[in-house]
Amino acid sequence: MSAQLGLGLAAVGRPAYITLGRDADLPADRSPAALEARAHELLDAAVGLGIGWVDTARSYGRAEQFLASWLPTAPGDVTVSSKWGYTYTAEDPTVDADEVKTHDLATFDRQWAESRALLGDRIDLYQVHSLTPDSPLWDDDALLHRLAEVRDAGTALGFSTSGPRQADAVRRGVGLQVAGAPLFSAVQSTWNLLETSVGPALAEAADAGFRVLVKEGVANGRLTDRGLPADSPVRTAADRAGVGPDAVALAAALAQPWADVVLSGAATTEQLRSNADARGLDVDLPDLAEDPDAYWATRSALPWL
Repeated sequence: MSAQLGLGLAAVGRPAYITLGRDADLPADRSPAALEARAHELLDAAVGLGIGWVDTARSYGRAEQFLASWLPTAPGDVTVSSKWGYTYTAEDPTVDADEVKTHDLATFDRQWAESRALLGDRIDLYQVHSLTPDSPLWDDDALLHRLAEVRDAGTALGFSTSGPRQADAVRRGVGLQVAGAPLFSAVQSTWNLLETSVGPALAEAADAGFRVLVKEGVANGRLTDRGLPADSPVRTAADRAGVGPDAVALAAALAQPWADVVLSGAATTEQLRSNADARGLDVDLPDLAEDPDAYWATRSALPWL
């Protein structure tokens, strides 16, 4: 079964994000009402394009709230995934602020209750946000057993990964068992033409029966018109196919045999339609992967716009 395209709401749930050129994508008014309108516009467009997966998180500003206000009037059914583990710290929702990462029982209980209050039983997958090999979660028995209770009550659990040691986190998460059963059944990782190092671990996860979601398929804009050099093979392939380079980048992710869902991070309907051109597109590209440490250092230096 081929991978499907999904929509991630990170870029439209909060006033700023690390996507190249995003300051030109959103209106000058970034009030909650304006962002909600943009989120609803994207969600409507996604369903119209046959995109049936929506991914959000507690730390994506008000993205869960925007999704919750759209779902009752959604023109089609969607699968919803969300995440816990980061807390968005802005008191004024019209400005940006740091996120605070906390993988502990108190944070899970608080954020699970917050997500459920907004989305109810529409949460199909609930993920640990940015689980790393050094997270305290691995050795927190109280938290692990609480997560197992949620798993056993019928909500699928997963985790997302970031950083140059993604593969280590994926393998550890796949092997984690609580009360005699795997705790997780899904993983969401950064994979794109510039950062492919997690690929073998994701293949192992898929072989173990995990659902695999891909995020940051256009490398926060670096694999789009805004970030690619003029002589990039991605541009050449895009010109040959009559699509945007973003579609070529996402097509490469969709082509991975272990991928189930590849998330678009579009902030405009035009970007979403361009992303959707990736479906059914065959691409043949040279190896463009960077050293993982260099890739993540570049990502950390991207401005919040």
